[in-house]
Amino acid sequence: MNSFGEVFRVSIFGESHGNSIGAVIDGCPPGIPVTADDFVHDLSRRRSGRTGTTKRHEPDKPEILSGIFNDHTTGSPITVITRNSDKISSDYDDFRNIPRPGHADFTAGIKYSGFSDMRGSGHFSGRITWGLVAAGVIAKKILQPAEISARLISAGGNPDIESAIEKAVLENDSIGGIIECKVTNPRKAIGEPFFYSVESAISHIVFSIPAIKGVEFGSGFSAASMKGSVHNDPIIDGTGRTLTNNAGGINGGITNGNEILFRVAVKPTSSTGAEQRTYDFSTGQLTALKVKGRHDTCIALRIPVIVEAAAAIALADLLLLDRGIHGSRSL
Repeated sequence: MNSFGEVFRVSIFGESHGNSIGAVIDGCPPGIPVTADDFVHDLSRRRSGRTGTTKRHEPDKPEILSGIFNDHTTGSPITVITRNSDKISSDYDDFRNIPRPGHADFTAGIKYSGFSDMRGSGHFSGRITWGLVAAGVIAKKILQPAEISARLISAGGNPDIESAIEKAVLENDSIGGIIECKVTNPRKAIGEPFFYSVESAISHIVFSIPAIKGVEFGSGFSAASMKGSVHNDPIIDGTGRTLTNNAGGINGGITNGNEILFRVAVKPTSSTGAEQRTYDFSTGQLTALKVKGRHDTCIALRIPVIVEAAAAIALADLLLLDRGIHGSRSL
């Protein structure tokens, strides 16, 4: 399934080396000011270029095909695409018979009976997150005055990110990282317990981002070793502001108005230059595999803006869903 959301519904499409990739955003309210230039800042943050990212360079220019007229949303489905141009598909020829360890090559081959597009990892490529970022730009507008920001706080287990990446590049291997995301000035009382709580909604879409292996909110896993008297966040004024934020801005699956805080674990890119052993289905023998091509040493460098977009999409959907059910309630 390639769609997310109940009211603000986002569908992503395309393959890494196909003609284009993009997103369709349905359920967006009319009258929101949007131009092609609005997408550029966040899309540029997702692009490669810095040390530790792939040498594949795509212009990522957004094209609006529908849903925006006279620089405003119309209320009909919005379609935004970008064209793929920098493609070297031959780099992926071997992976049909020699699947990369840790990658979807093997599982996709079985699930789609060998018909999946393997060029550039096809629909399993991190490139497909372009559509999430594009949809996130519109979602962020819906959530204003709330602001969402994410940053990489460690790479390869090291808070000195540049040093960790430099070492990984020298070793011709890949590393993961931890991303922290904050939502300041969020709306109060959004979230639909039990199965569409704020944590459920954000976690659902965040886990759709390739390479994500874990999500924690507020104090996260450290809460397991805390006492309740320490973990509880005392309310200190009539607005509901709390002294601490171990809950990450969420109680009972509902936003409490304090900063929403969560962290995401990103695994190392499975396409690593280090030699590995894997199975060759054409010969029936184990073989050495050294992945060629252009891949990210630390994909986590490019994921903060994607995490922001995912959180924005989930929260925008919850906000619009809440308004539909509880239209008379002040938010």
